[in-house]
Amino acid sequence: MLEIAASVTNLQWTTEHHFRHIQNQHEFMRRWAVQFELAYTDFKTIQIALQLAEKTELYERFTKAYQAVYPYEAAFAMDGLEGFNEKFATQLDDYEQAHDELLAVLKELEQLK
Repeated sequence: MLEIAASVTNLQWTTEHHFRHIQNQHEFMRRWAVQFELAYTDFKTIQIALQLAEKTELYERFTKAYQAVYPYEAAFAMDGLEGFNEKFATQLDDYEQAHDELLAVLKELEQLK
């Protein structure tokens, strides 16, 4: 399997950092958007590795978990805190659950050799 340790670590950090940033209602900053884009690259790298290793079930769970987090982060990246709150202010618990699930799958990926 392709080496994905750095991508897993980066995506774990970004997922946690971005959730806490939004949860604490911090304002948008440019580096947040850059991190968001880099996290997408890590996501795609991990997907490719899982496909090449024929880890179909893990690929599907990972993809589903990432796609559950993506709309929340995308709303913040595209429309800032105000735009995020307009769409998702009442759904922070759902975002937290999606965030927790993605981190759980990433923890599994850490164990792959």
